[in-house]
Amino acid sequence: MTAHIFADTAVMFRRCARHTLRSRDTLIISLCMPILVMMLFTYVFGGAINVGGPYLDYVVPGIMLLCTGFGSSITATAVSTDMTRGSIDRFRTLPMFRQAVLAGHVAESVVRNLAAIAIAIGVALVLGYRPQAGPVGWLAALAVIALFVLAISWIGVALGLVAKNPEAAGGLTYAIMFIPYISSAFVQTATMPGWLRGFADYQPATPVVETIRGLLNSTGTGHHAGPALLWCAGLAVVGFAGASVVFGRLSHR
Repeated sequence: MTAHIFADTAVMFRRCARHTLRSRDTLIISLCMPILVMMLFTYVFGGAINVGGPYLDYVVPGIMLLCTGFGSSITATAVSTDMTRGSIDRFRTLPMFRQAVLAGHVAESVVRNLAAIAIAIGVALVLGYRPQAGPVGWLAALAVIALFVLAISWIGVALGLVAKNPEAAGGLTYAIMFIPYISSAFVQTATMPGWLRGFADYQPATPVVETIRGLLNSTGTGHHAGPALLWCAGLAVVGFAGASVVFGRLSHR
């Protein structure tokens, strides 16, 4: 049974990956937009932002979360496209694991997002990014960002299922793309007004980005690691449960 689930999911993953590779404009945007934002903040805004060190070292972890936000929009749109074109209805008639199509979208999203993050880090290294982490720090940071990508991917799938059309699905993910901007991803929250800092300090992006930043820069994660893992787990559960409930209701129509 387990082997059957993994086999069906692998088939759906390959299908989603082929669709992404064929959509060159979507692929280019998902890979290049975070790099353009990183260069914008580094060379346009970075000189005016004091973070107590090189701004590039500060902003790279935030770019990782931004990659995830862009990726969630692509995932939600792809799921909604399958819904509106009747693809999911056809898949439900096949003798396969019922949620393999959703798991395939999530798996493709995780791989695509991690690839975008790897490319962004590569460009950052060329620009002068010099993280101090050793192998353990890199592995820990990769684990945290992978958990966050997984969680946001399930949220994207759930939003894609409830959206009425692909355009609406993309619009529903704007909040996910916007959240990193109201966090410590690009500026220190201490510089924000008090009413805004309260939100910035306790929303998901801040503990996640501070944990990744601390691991990569070897400055320590402080009290952020626990909340970061809890946020990742909570978002993953909410996304998975929401997608499962909506998909189950659609299956009984």
